Amino acid sequence: MTRRLLLSYLSLMLLVLLALEVPFGILYARSELSRFTHAAQQGAITFAAVCEEKMEHGLTADLPELARAYGRRTGSRVLVADQKGVVLTETAALHLVGKDLSAEPDISAALHDRPAVATRDDPSTNGEVLFVTVPGGSDATVPCVVRTVYPLSPIRAKADATWLALALIGLGALATVALIGFVLARSITRPVRDLERATAQLAEGRLTDPPATDHGPPELRRLAASFTKTATRLQHVIQAQQAFASEASHQLKTPLTSLRLRLENFEPHLAPCAQDSLDKALAETERLSRMVQGLLALARLENSAIRPEAVDLDAVVADRAAIWTAFADEQQVGIIVSGATRARVWALPGALEQIIDNLLSNALRVSPPGTAVTLTTVIVPGEGSRTPPVAELHVIDQGPGMTAAERLRAFDRFWRAPAADHDGTGLGLPMVRQLTRAGGGEITLEAAPGGGLDAVVRLRRAESHPHGNAPVSQRTPTAQAARLTPPPTTARGRHGDGPEPPTGGANRPARRNAATEKPRRTTACGPPP
Repeated sequence: MTRRLLLSYLSLMLLVLLALEVPFGILYARSELSRFTHAAQQGAITFAAVCEEKMEHGLTADLPELARAYGRRTGSRVLVADQKGVVLTETAALHLVGKDLSAEPDISAALHDRPAVATRDDPSTNGEVLFVTVPGGSDATVPCVVRTVYPLSPIRAKADATWLALALIGLGALATVALIGFVLARSITRPVRDLERATAQLAEGRLTDPPATDHGPPELRRLAASFTKTATRLQHVIQAQQAFASEASHQLKTPLTSLRLRLENFEPHLAPCAQDSLDKALAETERLSRMVQGLLALARLENSAIRPEAVDLDAVVADRAAIWTAFADEQQVGIIVSGATRARVWALPGALEQIIDNLLSNALRVSPPGTAVTLTTVIVPGEGSRTPPVAELHVIDQGPGMTAAERLRAFDRFWRAPAADHDGTGLGLPMVRQLTRAGGGEITLEAAPGGGLDAVVRLRRAESHPHGNAPVSQRTPTAQAARLTPPPTTARGRHGDGPEPPTGGANRPARRNAATEKPRRTTACGPPP
């Protein structure tokens, strides 16, 4: 920013100098030439009058010496011709004496009583010269013609010296403006840099070095004070949310667990017609528990300042596919892993596992028996520095798929597709998107070829730091301690919420088993005894 401000000052000053010095230099060069031309013309007229007087008195022999004296005094070449254009004397080219020059334009014009003034290139001097040709005499007849030739190199040299002086003055002015501008720019940008550093600290989760409010322009001082006040309040809010997330986990789980136990204790005492209501109440309790866990997981994710770390995409995909294979076999659904990118991508610690678990849970929930869920990894090359290369993970199922409108709403919290299971919470895909974006990536839902849905997770490759974050080896101890513990995943969106990641080859234990549960009462509906 300092360079930009300094360049703006210098550019403005340069424009001012050009607007002042260039017209002045041009005007000065033209005025010097005009003044010199006028003086040369007046001198030639005076000398022509002297020549006319000499010729009237028959002293033509005095003309050569008179012309040489005038030439030495004025630094010019002098030519005198009679009334027919025949050269009487020439100070620099004696071979012209006696030649008829009446056909030359300036001599012809002077013989017709018209002075001629012009500049032209002179081969003999390899430079530009000024020709001043005037008639001698005041009568209708012209007794003689005088031509004086002046080299313009002294005038050009004087103009060049003036241009050089103007350039030196301009450079001095630019140097002065650069020094003053640098001081001003530093005084302006220093508070901005402090604000930038404080903003980066706040983005990391805590403002440890607030910007100073005692230097810089008044507007930036007020801005720094407002930023510090806002950052302090924001940190207080974040701390309050973190405290709520940690305390609510225990305060909400305990009564929900107690409620479920009390509901299950009613089972031996209920009539058969009430068992369905009890099952639904227990299912809603389980769904509420999963919803609380999902909300707390999102709160922890949003309030944590954890930096992404480089993880092996292929290794994580293979590991999660192996864990879910047993559960998929129970549903007669295959899991196919394809692609070998050997890419390391940026992701929050444990986030990639949660992303794959949620997407696999959704895909397996809607996959018909005899079909397969495909996990494919590919590398998409970037286009220059603005679009670096990314790694894509495709989770493709062969289910009913979703409409374009449903795919747009799939990442809204608590939204579930009309055909989804009713025990879902609608928090799985929002969590997936939050985890993906926290690592600098993005997720989209697309229609799969041949039917089904293609969940595309785009992750930044580890060759570049997403959002300016450092590699995992450079994380601070605070960030290390704030690692997210992967919560029980709840996939949702197009197909409802899925199960927790399977362990031991099964989805999860059934709540009750017909072979082991206690016999139900067979009396009619009514109050229990």
